[in-house]
Amino acid sequence: MQPFTMVDTEIAMPNREEGEFWRARYWDAVAARDRVMDGVFFYAVLSTGVYCRPGCPSKRPRRENVVFFRAREAAERAGFRPCKRCKPDLIDRRDPSAQLIEKVCRYIDTHPDDPVTLEALGRALGASPFYLQRTFKALTGITPRAYADSRRLHSLKAGLREGHSVTRSLYDAGYGSSSRLYERASAHLGMTPARYRKQGSGVTIFYTIASTAIGKMLLAATDRGICSIRFGDSMARLERELRSEYLQAEIVRGDDRLDGQVKALRSIIEGENKVTLPLDIQATTFQRRVWQALQAIPRGATKSYGKIAADIGHPKSARAVARACATNPVAVAIPCHRVVREDGELGGYRWGIERKKKLLALEAANGAGRGSKDS
Repeated sequence: MQPFTMVDTEIAMPNREEGEFWRARYWDAVAARDRVMDGVFFYAVLSTGVYCRPGCPSKRPRRENVVFFRAREAAERAGFRPCKRCKPDLIDRRDPSAQLIEKVCRYIDTHPDDPVTLEALGRALGASPFYLQRTFKALTGITPRAYADSRRLHSLKAGLREGHSVTRSLYDAGYGSSSRLYERASAHLGMTPARYRKQGSGVTIFYTIASTAIGKMLLAATDRGICSIRFGDSMARLERELRSEYLQAEIVRGDDRLDGQVKALRSIIEGENKVTLPLDIQATTFQRRVWQALQAIPRGATKSYGKIAADIGHPKSARAVARACATNPVAVAIPCHRVVREDGELGGYRWGIERKKKLLALEAANGAGRGSKDS
């Protein structure tokens, strides 16, 4: 059986970063049994050989046993058989909403220099801007503009890795030359574009992988502070992702060197302690304000995206707050898991909704942050 790859989809997303981006959203949909996503993708379980709709009522599988497919035909080619409970083989393969999403993504992919406005997309695809935005957001969890941003970032990274100048890479990716866009690119890269272009050349990054109450954690740091905290189920995969980002950096296993930070983070995860750790991360002014607001939320409490937006003086920027949370490179140290939807539902989490649930439960169990939601 072959796992999900972007070859199985009509939407061109060939790079690892975008693959991870969509897989995280797909898993959130499976964990929530989100029927809205039925027909948009299918998931298959390696241990049973069965593939299902996202909204299948069956017992949730373990994340490490799940692979994803954009088309049921691809799942069947890989040797999976349809689930007898949710009957994914009976889904209308010509679902108009799913087709619209594919058309939007294909248009953005093939028109990288065009401005991504709802009006322009609506004219090109013959759809109402309002309907297009609502449908795209409902089925993918992001806006067309956010999808275009992810494609632009991929183009920027590709140009820098190929050795092109920062200026050429920025222009080729459609960023223009303004300092604001340069700053935005820096935040997503985790360092300045010039430094990323060298793929970490001249930089020493120490890392360790440790077990925590919510799974395996990779912690990476430079001499200036922690630059990456990520979670996963595979040690090899966590290390591979770090090395693939900084091919020219000197990446050194530093278990003893980072022992203190690991202990501090374990304590934070378990809701027992609050410490401030030195960080070495890039951020736009807006992102920094959001992240500072997140750090001010008491342990055990939560706030909505809208409340965070109001707190930082941008009450209409709830979606931008959500994007800032999604680009947080140091999970737990900046507690984006404490942000929820307006209706109180947990919403998404880059490292999996189950980890978010457990983090909040651990904080609540230790009596941390007795404030109520949106306090």
